Amino acid sequence: SSPGLLLLTSFLLHVKEDHASPTRLVCDNRLIQKYIVEAKDMEKRVGQCQVLPVLSCPAVLPLVDFSLQQWKSKSNETKRREILCDLALLVGAAAGAHGQVSEDCGARQLSQLYRHANSFFLLLQTFSWEAGHWEPSCSPHSMEQTHITSIFLTYRQLVQGKLRFFFYDLAKVLCK
Repeated sequence: SSPGLLLLTSFLLHVKEDHASPTRLVCDNRLIQKYIVEAKDMEKRVGQCQVLPVLSCPAVLPLVDFSLQQWKSKSNETKRREILCDLALLVGAAAGAHGQVSEDCGARQLSQLYRHANSFFLLLQTFSWEAGHWEPSCSPHSMEQTHITSIFLTYRQLVQGKLRFFFYDLAKVLCK
């Protein structure tokens, strides 16, 4: 019973036929708080793993910090696309790092992060305010990291930052 599956299921149960509407996830603030806590827990647990290797093939991670003023000036569709790009890099980084980790604790945490990030990625692809579907042709600002813990830090920052504010912005529109 993975949390990502629960998220996707709860989302799909609340989709309207004409326009996909993530109302439950967006309107129930407790859900995003739950995912923030889970991201912090994953980051903490991977930090407790015995010996994590330095990645021989660096992970390409999105730079997820942002200016709140600039963020507020973007359309919801632009925000969604930006988060999708960030999540695509994170999913790829988790998958690539997983192949380089033989240690059980680190591999388990990377699998969990992969599932969570991929669930958000799939979820955000299911709704759109503009015609056409998301194309994986984005070039977000990124950095290369050789430490596995930086993947978890980036994921937590993304969930706590852009994703939380995105859901907050959507709530203003969808939860009247």
